[in-house]
Amino acid sequence: MNTTASPTLPDSHPLASGLTAGSPLVRALRGDRPDTLPVWFMRQAGRSLPEYRELRVGTKMLDACLDPALSSEITLQPVRRHKVDAGIFFSDIVVPIKLAGVGVEIVPGRGPVLDEPIRSASDVAKLRPLDPDALAPIAEGVARTVAELAETPLIGFAGAPFTLAAYLVEGGPSKDHIRARTLMHSDPETWDALLTWAADVTGAFLRAQILAGASAGQLFDSWVGSLSLRDYVDRVAPYSARAMSHIDGLEVPRIHFGVGSGEVLAAMRDVGTDAVGVDWRIPLDEASRRLGGDTVVQGNIDPALLQAPWPVLEAHVRDIVQRGKSAPAHVLNLGHGVNPDTDPSVLTRIVELAHTL
Repeated sequence: MNTTASPTLPDSHPLASGLTAGSPLVRALRGDRPDTLPVWFMRQAGRSLPEYRELRVGTKMLDACLDPALSSEITLQPVRRHKVDAGIFFSDIVVPIKLAGVGVEIVPGRGPVLDEPIRSASDVAKLRPLDPDALAPIAEGVARTVAELAETPLIGFAGAPFTLAAYLVEGGPSKDHIRARTLMHSDPETWDALLTWAADVTGAFLRAQILAGASAGQLFDSWVGSLSLRDYVDRVAPYSARAMSHIDGLEVPRIHFGVGSGEVLAAMRDVGTDAVGVDWRIPLDEASRRLGGDTVVQGNIDPALLQAPWPVLEAHVRDIVQRGKSAPAHVLNLGHGVNPDTDPSVLTRIVELAHTL
């Protein structure tokens, strides 16, 4: 496990100073039920916003992520527009592996694509640790954002080691992650080395955001749905716990989210987190039951319904909020990310509705 985490947050941190400690989001993530139901959206910053598309003209995705002024402004755009209860820092889960020297770019319409996939022990041996100084643009972007958000908390995030490993081994997006799952079983030593490296790189990325002012952290495991429960518990969960350990002692609420994670929800919770994000595939009260009824839940509006008639969407949101009452607390969110062709006014309307419930 990581042994370098700071024992406490800096005195100027929004949580340490009390600035965001009483916010609806932080209270909910800590198991309280504030008067206002907190709501934010995964991928709320980005392609659904015309102001984002205008700002990004001529700038590559990863270049925008590493420009503190740009990443901060993009993070703030949906908070201004939708009045959500949190910002989530604009970046990408492959940013830390790029900063560690791995050749990767975001290809429009496809996603992260590596120059050279990592598929052997010799490939893994070439990977280098992440220099903490390389995270300076991330820390600066977070600090700029936190200064503007004031009492609204910022969520830091990182990709879970398995999802990063899936990209590294496959060389890009994959439907079934066959190569990654094959490596997991055929060469456990190489798998261990790769996942350990990924856990430390992504953990350092998350830690930098927390220390710079983020009031919560979310670990994304986008491809966890391709795993059996046994494989997750035996061959993935220990590395997610290692990634989380990089923020041990900092006492910020933690969220763990995975797509297609219905069979592994409790195991995801057990890696060391306060709240579990639930995708759209199972009802929120069933997710809470699988979690034992004592875990904060986040979710789980179906992104497809963002383009349904408002009465249909409104009924869906109200149903989710009702089901969320089965958990100690609930953060309203999507069951995955905002689709690029979503009408932004629909998101604003959901926030307005949520704040009346």
